[in-house]
Amino acid sequence: MTILTTDYLEYYLTLVSWIVHNGIWAVLVASGVFALPFLAIVVQEWLKARAEGADEGNKGVLSAARIENRVFVAIVVVMFAGMPFIDTNLGTIQYDSSRSAQCQVNVPQPTDTGWSQSFSTLNNQSAKLPVWWAFMHALSRAVTGASVAAIPCGADLRQMRMEIDATRINDPVLAQEVADFTHDCYGPARAKLFMQRPQLDEARMHDVTWIGSRFFAETTTAIAPARRATPGPTTAPAMRGLRR
Repeated sequence: MTILTTDYLEYYLTLVSWIVHNGIWAVLVASGVFALPFLAIVVQEWLKARAEGADEGNKGVLSAARIENRVFVAIVVVMFAGMPFIDTNLGTIQYDSSRSAQCQVNVPQPTDTGWSQSFSTLNNQSAKLPVWWAFMHALSRAVTGASVAAIPCGADLRQMRMEIDATRINDPVLAQEVADFTHDCYGPARAKLFMQRPQLDEARMHDVTWIGSRFFAETTTAIAPARRATPGPTTAPAMRGLRR
């Protein structure tokens, strides 16, 4: 049985959790603690039979039937929800990145992250899952996957912003022109603008934070003092490059 996960951390912690579960189950079996619920069933039904009146019939037969029914139910619960049965390891756990590929989002695989080294001690280890929990895991992953697939793909603005921030100008001449323009024109103009405390709407407030601001390019009075103070041939090419 293949277990699917949708998060690289879940990919490792799924196996870790069931390894811990197997250890706890081994302790319960070795110590005999797992039999305490069965003992509680017997005592509870015996006390219940003693508290009933004589009109209930043969109390021994009645309590024995009740104990038998509840013990059978407890055995089924232990077998399907507590007893480890289905083998699993990192070879049977798969990371599902199909939805990320549909939305053209590059999500690192578990082996490409730092967790691969952190969980290197789990190599060649396996665990067993109870049947019920394996079924619930598969069902929950299926419902979650279907719900995520129903969400339309949209532009990841945070990832786009990080990629844009990491972009560098390859042309050294253009890079120097942009640096000169920022120092000689954009910086003083932006400082002058905010010293005047203008009443700008949200769109323009966002626009003036960019070096290629349309507000500065179209508003001559906002940047004229800076242009007069530091004239130079590098301003126009850099501005045209940023506008493109």
